[in-house]
Amino acid sequence: MAAPMNTCYISSGCNKSPHCADWGRNNLLCYGSCQAVVVCKPEVAGSSQARVLHTLSGHKANVNCVKWISKYTDGLETELVSGSVDNSIMVWGKQGDKFVLQQTLTDHQGAVTALDAAYLTAEDSLPQGTQLRAVIVSASTDSTVKIWIRNSDKGFIHKQNINFGCGFALDLSLIRVPGSETMMLAAASDDMKVHIYMEQEAHDDMEFVPVITLPGHEDWVRAVDFAQDDGGDLLLASASQDFLIRVWRLSPRVGQSVGSRSGSVMDLPPDQDIQMRETTFSYKIKGDVRAYAVSLETVLSGHENWIYSVCWKPSTVRDGVRHQDLSLLSVSMDKTMILWRPETETGVWTEQMRVGEVGGNTLGLYGGMFGPRGDSILAHGYQGAFHHWTYNQDKANWQHVVTVSGHFDSVEDMVWDRRGGNFLLSCSLDETVRLHAPWVSTTREVLWYEIARPQIHGYELNCIAMVNRYQYTSGGNEKVVRVFDAPDNFVENFCNLCAIDMQKEKTSQDSKTRPVGASVPALGLSNKAIFTGGVLDMMADLEIKPGENEQYADNVFTNVTLTAPPSEEHLLQNTLWPEVQKLYGHGYEIFALDCDPDGKILASACKKALTQDHANCLMWDTATWQQVMTLEGHALTVTQIAFSKSGEYLLTVSRDRTWYMYKRGNAEAPVSELQFEHVMHTENRTSVHTRIIWSCCWAPDDKYFFTASRDKKVAVWYCPAADDKEPKLAGKLDVADSATAVDSAHMCLADGSYLVAVGMDNGQILLYSWLLGRNSPWQQLVTLDNSLAHHKTVKRLKFRPCLGLAGIHDNNPAMAKAKDKEDWLQLASCSSDHSVKIFNIRLSLLTKCA
Repeated sequence: MAAPMNTCYISSGCNKSPHCADWGRNNLLCYGSCQAVVVCKPEVAGSSQARVLHTLSGHKANVNCVKWISKYTDGLETELVSGSVDNSIMVWGKQGDKFVLQQTLTDHQGAVTALDAAYLTAEDSLPQGTQLRAVIVSASTDSTVKIWIRNSDKGFIHKQNINFGCGFALDLSLIRVPGSETMMLAAASDDMKVHIYMEQEAHDDMEFVPVITLPGHEDWVRAVDFAQDDGGDLLLASASQDFLIRVWRLSPRVGQSVGSRSGSVMDLPPDQDIQMRETTFSYKIKGDVRAYAVSLETVLSGHENWIYSVCWKPSTVRDGVRHQDLSLLSVSMDKTMILWRPETETGVWTEQMRVGEVGGNTLGLYGGMFGPRGDSILAHGYQGAFHHWTYNQDKANWQHVVTVSGHFDSVEDMVWDRRGGNFLLSCSLDETVRLHAPWVSTTREVLWYEIARPQIHGYELNCIAMVNRYQYTSGGNEKVVRVFDAPDNFVENFCNLCAIDMQKEKTSQDSKTRPVGASVPALGLSNKAIFTGGVLDMMADLEIKPGENEQYADNVFTNVTLTAPPSEEHLLQNTLWPEVQKLYGHGYEIFALDCDPDGKILASACKKALTQDHANCLMWDTATWQQVMTLEGHALTVTQIAFSKSGEYLLTVSRDRTWYMYKRGNAEAPVSELQFEHVMHTENRTSVHTRIIWSCCWAPDDKYFFTASRDKKVAVWYCPAADDKEPKLAGKLDVADSATAVDSAHMCLADGSYLVAVGMDNGQILLYSWLLGRNSPWQQLVTLDNSLAHHKTVKRLKFRPCLGLAGIHDNNPAMAKAKDKEDWLQLASCSSDHSVKIFNIRLSLLTKCA
């Protein structure tokens, strides 16, 4: 039977590590995100759409480096390795449509910072399911490089240590010596040198011995990469914090030997790299002495900051012959990627192409790589973003390609679009608010992407609430609630990408006064509205004179009509929402927000509240943005605020282990005369919770509400009647870990039961039906473990406020009328593992599970 719940969308950024992503010949991109390894399929015209396929959970700390185990035949990679801050290396293998953990290597005493891996078996002729002989080399902050070998199905065994004393190896690269199965290893080091090692006669033990050391760089060597040219020579590229790249040529010398120098470390003479003379080293293979001559091919200068990555273009097969195109890609903290290539006639290496980030609020690029066909390049930056370019043969230029994206720190809160649930907003400790929506196209499958970044802030963001479809409020680690309105350019692009009727959106009253876009002035935190689309007009709007700020052009808003989800540069520059109001009144950082169903009342609370005065909730009139009243009660920080579905009640839960219920007075009275009266609350003697209450939600009919606590309990309470004097417990559920998030669907299941989702501190998500009077009121329907849900704390769960699949049933008239729409529901989740996920739920299959 088909699963009742499957993953629709995964959004998660890349970790801040230079070697944290790898693009295999299998056209799968793997990268580290928090403590997980994410496997995604990049966009390739005519064959695949950009989407995340898997999240592999197992590490106990952030992932630093990942690598596909490469094959020297034309076979596609099926195994990958990952290294983590938790000192471990994990080997993952493909089984069917999934990747599973095969082995964990734990001999390092420090964080694993760099990896390389390769198969040692020349041909893939072994029986299916047999593990190929392979080698892994790993570098760590424990100042060692470790060699691991797999000779049988017993897995990888630690065979050798290479000790760097007080130094570190910062990158590693393996290559097979042409005409043999002997491996050569290059290690980039913080001693400003590149160390070369050769596998010697002790073949089964994978003993690598040092053969030569290459000096010349004037700062830490950050990256190395091997390639083999068509003539059989090996090329080694090394990149450094001295802003330079050096390309070394290693040429075989048949019949030559350097006698006693074999197996010893030799530094090139100080003037060697200037004169570009050859230096020869020798090694033994099964008793035969062989030699290589090393010379400096070229020094490449063009970057203006540390270079973190170099990568050779993959070889291709033409007419049955493997051909290596000598193209080198380099990535730097100067925010650029450069493609280098030797000229055909002169052999002089020159810069062929330069692309990169635009804007002044990013911190550069960390890693870069070629696609499997060599016509695409991809980089990841300090802020977790991917930048993907593909060469357009017809236009003879490099063009941006749609790619995956996501937060690069804990995602604290999220909220659905109130009018139809057509998009999802999420806020994070990475200081951004991101807008996720389905891209609807007649020529493509409907998939979700980040289509706007309304807020890029200077403070970590903790909470978010929608006022209406085109207005939201956010709170962060400052004492201010900020209010944002959507600009006209976003509304147009949202309608274009999501197949929304633009005419209906344009007829709304507030559309007449919307600015065209927004920008952040230098050293500012407020998104300022732009009412014109031209650069000079925009500078006038921001009161900036031409020439006053030479870097201003990097941040200029451009009014662009999108036909595809925006690139990272466009998200940073052109998708901000103008800030229209700041709300002052709290004594500490904002921690919780919620707006009533009509969008007329906003409630806010702050964290670090240790007294009743600071634990109060403030109520705001969204028409005037004036504070209209204060709700007193809690003694410690309010962790979540929830208006009932009718807007009649307001529920708050707190670190003080209690909940408070407030009821609105005269609903017909204007908001300026708003009155919410305290109805009921729990105390130590009346509450079932003994620890912090993290989350709360209302049943769709307001008859009950749910609370979730660190004490591993989810409680169901009756909504108080007029004559109730004490809180009444309707039910209780014990779960395996701290319950950190809870939400109830907007409708009941076919049997009248409530559909409730529970998120836990261990990252798992549980789906239950609850019905009072049933022999077993709680029935567990679905359990999502760490491989499908999250691997760290679930921060928030939110059911989509209507039935159907966003972008499919909503925007397809034929499907909108079909009964199929009534059988689908979507659930969004966010976590401290940096991810936002959306799940599709098939309601008819849920009832079968029950």
